[in-house]
Amino acid sequence: MIEVKNLTKKYGDKLAVNDISFKVEKGEILGFLGPNGAGKSTTMNMLTGYISSTSGHILINGKDILEQPKEAKANIGYLPEIPPLYLDMTVDAYLNFMFDLKKCKLPRRAHLDDVCGLCKITDVRKRVIKNLSKGYKQRVGLAQALINNPPVLILDEPTVGLDPNQIIEIRSLIKKLGKKHTVILSSHILPEIQAVCDRIIIINKGTVAADGTADEIAKNITNEHKMTMRIEGGTHTASDKEKIVSALRSISGVKYVRADMEREKGIYDYDIETDGKTDVRREINKVCRDNGWNIMMLQLSDLTLEDIFLKITMGENFDMNSEKKESKPRPRINLVSESDSGANDDGDKNESEKKADKKTDKSDSAGGDK
Repeated sequence: MIEVKNLTKKYGDKLAVNDISFKVEKGEILGFLGPNGAGKSTTMNMLTGYISSTSGHILINGKDILEQPKEAKANIGYLPEIPPLYLDMTVDAYLNFMFDLKKCKLPRRAHLDDVCGLCKITDVRKRVIKNLSKGYKQRVGLAQALINNPPVLILDEPTVGLDPNQIIEIRSLIKKLGKKHTVILSSHILPEIQAVCDRIIIINKGTVAADGTADEIAKNITNEHKMTMRIEGGTHTASDKEKIVSALRSISGVKYVRADMEREKGIYDYDIETDGKTDVRREINKVCRDNGWNIMMLQLSDLTLEDIFLKITMGENFDMNSEKKESKPRPRINLVSESDSGANDDGDKNESEKKADKKTDKSDSAGGDK
């Protein structure tokens, strides 16, 4: 439905978008992410035909956006970050104007009723747009994108200004639209992208830095497979902790175990790293049951979309776990033997190495914001 081939955009000597290519199939909801200055907005503007590319091709339902602009744009419904509203018009007058502007051939009254019902704006159709709240203005903007039932929807920050209930409604609407339309959704609300989208593209420094589901991208950028356990066991003396660590380490598939601080009286956390191939949860449960230890919590430490975004856009040297530990330090009880210390090489860096890492991270971050 959407095909981007070797797309490049230059502003003088500045290369804003550098030879990117991707496809979006019918019925797919694509999350399009990128930090400020990465080329995301430029790409969105080229996709909608608002600006032209320096080189490359964009095909919308088989129509080239530059060579056949009218035919290509007829397949697109676009909601920019600032909705294109005429504030002195009523909602009804504006939607009827957009109906005529798009040369819509559908039954006017029934189609506008359906669009207003979908966007939950039926009760404000007679009101002047400038008197509406920001949330209602956003929904009127979404309604104009849906007029003429376009096969491709490009939505830039569609939930800005909406209250939590309205956000949930719009997310549900986008999922519903994704069954019949191709949707490209851009948002800075990363949990929203993760909740709604089938696939994610992250653009950084003008190139596609990642393409796939959140799980696929996470597997490509890290080999860490961690979980945190909270265990109540015996008196929980130093020897008790040693026994628990030793028992957990003996489980096939477990690479590393570290005892953390006391969370509740007599209850401690344990950080566990696995090989990523073995589901160790049942065996952990069996070991704890056999030893009379109570499992109070077991949490998989999978990367969130925010973690993935930071790792990709802040450079390869960015270590999320170390950043979190530095920002909120907490005491740890390390019961791993010297022979196992290689599993925690990052924690053994001296001060000069840490400072060098921070300098590298800052330079990477600064480059992404240009």
